[in-house]
Amino acid sequence: MKKHAKSRFLFGDRWLDRHAIVSNMEAFQDLLVIVLCFALFTFMVIELWGIFIAITQPLSYKQVTAKILFVLILVELFRLLIVYLKEHSIAVGVAVEVAIVSVLREVVVHGILELSWIQTAAICGLLLILGTLLIVCAKTPHMDCMSANTKFCPMTYQKGDTHKTK
Repeated sequence: MKKHAKSRFLFGDRWLDRHAIVSNMEAFQDLLVIVLCFALFTFMVIELWGIFIAITQPLSYKQVTAKILFVLILVELFRLLIVYLKEHSIAVGVAVEVAIVSVLREVVVHGILELSWIQTAAICGLLLILGTLLIVCAKTPHMDCMSANTKFCPMTYQKGDTHKTK
């Protein structure tokens, strides 16, 4: 039996198709994410060039290490955007990895000896919480995909109304 299309009529004689609007907005959002991917990739290349220049000059290990960790953060953000393009869902595990690497980069940049004991305790607590969340994400790999309900998730995606794929 065919459902009555409620989305066709919204304001009297106006024809508004919510499905077409939503699909167009999703396409525009995908376009924005693709532009972000290209911009992020370009920024990574520029940062890699900066690392190459920093290595050829008198070395400041702290700066070079901070730049390398920053490139790793950019790589993880790029992976996060790619996962979003594939699944239309944010991967919690990848986001947690980005957060962990970002915190560790700040510790490397500022130096652990320059931080007060309160800041060190707060960083340790944050890393403990993020590490626990990462373990939980690793133990339940379907966590991200259950919320996405896409064809990339074999546990919840439904073709039609009758069967689930395995």
